[in-house]
Amino acid sequence: MRFVDEYRDPAAARALVKSITDLAGDDEFKYMEVCGGHTHTIYRHGIEHLLPSNVELVHGPGCPVCVIPMGRVDDAMSLAEHPAVIFTTFGDMMRVPGSHGNLIEAKARGADVRFVYSPLDALKIAVDNPSKEVVFFAVGFETTAPSTAVTLVRAKQLDVKNFTVFCNHVTIVPPIKAILESPDLRLTGFLGPGHVSTVVGTRPYRFVPEVYGKPMVVAGFEPLDILASVHMLLQQHRDGRCEVENQYTRVVKTEGNPQALKLMAETFELRPHFEWRGLGFISQSALKVHRNYSEFDAEERFSMPGVRVADPKACQCGEVLKGVIKPWECKVFGTACTPETPIGTCMVSPEGACAAYYNFGRLHRETAMLVGQGGGAPRGNSVPLAR
Repeated sequence: MRFVDEYRDPAAARALVKSITDLAGDDEFKYMEVCGGHTHTIYRHGIEHLLPSNVELVHGPGCPVCVIPMGRVDDAMSLAEHPAVIFTTFGDMMRVPGSHGNLIEAKARGADVRFVYSPLDALKIAVDNPSKEVVFFAVGFETTAPSTAVTLVRAKQLDVKNFTVFCNHVTIVPPIKAILESPDLRLTGFLGPGHVSTVVGTRPYRFVPEVYGKPMVVAGFEPLDILASVHMLLQQHRDGRCEVENQYTRVVKTEGNPQALKLMAETFELRPHFEWRGLGFISQSALKVHRNYSEFDAEERFSMPGVRVADPKACQCGEVLKGVIKPWECKVFGTACTPETPIGTCMVSPEGACAAYYNFGRLHRETAMLVGQGGGAPRGNSVPLAR
């Protein structure tokens, strides 16, 4: 299959792993993959065990579902349970736990909750149901924000009176800064997010090498993309360079998508502060509906609790999101917390580190190593690339 098989070739993987091992030598390297999509690829294909032991990959805060704090979920629940509201959302938000359950449970109690594939689907529901208030639960980084922006523009053009957006879009640069300034973690560099970069380009990441002295390589999502990006990071180290490089050139451009950025600037504005699960409040790290589109802002139209809610004490999603611990080191991982009964958001989304570890057999350190060596019985379709 063109553009897939080429990036999963075992011979090419073996060659890259050998070159990575040679470049790494005896030094220790710790790279953070910012994007949850990268985490999924790494765990599914056992890439972390193809690499030499002195090259470690750790998960970052790049899963948009995982970083939503419980207080915002409670706000969504309050909207969903409003008798006049049809509440719409992407499917993976249906199971994210708040302090009073999740949206599936709200639906079971009688709330009109519907999952959609696009915010434009939610707008159509509003047009078809003029007697109801339709709210779209907007989540995601700059990757999904343009689709919400298009929907806001279209709602204004159609003068739809019963449609609003509960905006929880977040931006990628502030959490990277927060990670770099965290005393908990010492990183050598970053695998930059591929999907976000199709919109924002590579320029916004220049502060990473220029201010913090860490290299970054924007990476694609196939196994060879990940290995090639690690190779590029190590090559920078050996060459004495520190810069932003783009491995994902077949999709990502330096300038990003100017049309999408222009549309986002028209329809959104930065929030002064926003809470992130595991990272706390980060200044100017999220978007709200622009004042020129305030008639479509659910936070303007509806009253919501707006209360900060602490995560369950047993859940260590915050530490997982910051790369401080591996999922198997969480006290409830794989026991009380599973994809069927998630306690934290990292076990809900397919891009969450805990869900990826669980689904692909990395239930604890010993099992992870066994799977990486070709033994064991992973729960998912793990594809070993090299031996």
